Amino acid sequence: MEKGKKLTVSQFRKMKENGEKIVMVTAYDACFSALAEAAGADMILVGDSVGMTQLGYENTVQVTMDQMVHHCAAVRRGAPNTFVVGDMPFLSCQISEEQAMRNAMRFMQEGFCDAVKIESDTLLAPLIAKMVHAGIPVMGHIGLLPQHVKTAGGYRVQGKSDAAAERLLGDARALEESGVFSMVIECVPSLLAKRITESVSVPTIGIGAGPDCSGQVQVINDLLGLSPFTPKHAKKHAELADIITKALSLYVQEVKQGVFPGKENSF
Repeated sequence: MEKGKKLTVSQFRKMKENGEKIVMVTAYDACFSALAEAAGADMILVGDSVGMTQLGYENTVQVTMDQMVHHCAAVRRGAPNTFVVGDMPFLSCQISEEQAMRNAMRFMQEGFCDAVKIESDTLLAPLIAKMVHAGIPVMGHIGLLPQHVKTAGGYRVQGKSDAAAERLLGDARALEESGVFSMVIECVPSLLAKRITESVSVPTIGIGAGPDCSGQVQVINDLLGLSPFTPKHAKKHAELADIITKALSLYVQEVKQGVFPGKENSF
């Protein structure tokens, strides 16, 4: 990404056409989003994974619209020049079309997002088409759908059977026709993700979907080594949890011993 210049949905499509990989990172606050922007990330996803990484929830189902809008606005303040995508939380677009449109509007107007992401399939394609027609860029999301974890019986790789693979291909094509500018493919076999990527004109962003997607997304806590558990699809690029714990332990020790604050830290 050219530093200081926000990318657009048409540029993401051009990146796929040119074989240029798209880099997206999931972040939740101004501090880490500013670092992601400085590092040159193309997109920041404010994921509903905030419920697990920041809010202490068991899963994403408990995350509310108000919480998502709050975190999106914080990310925008930290990364004013990066394309920001807000993750529509559990049941925020399934109860009614009117409510879905209002919730998407909140992401754009209150959360200052450039687009929204929807866990989606063929059934939601008509709603997505209406959002796009209204001027709201939409990123689809197929494969493993964390908001469906209770009905799915856990976090499982999707598309392993021939029938399941064909269903995902159908979902991808329906989303493409609805007007999504890109789609996340989560936890599907690499060969299927490659097949989907080659079957649609819009960029695909993989997470646990192999190297052949148009781009990749990872949760910032996972790649920085801040999470107690690292999923198979993630790679730690640092071990910050150990560094932070040691720094905090040193602070506790120095306060207990009366070493901090010293003269240089006092007025």
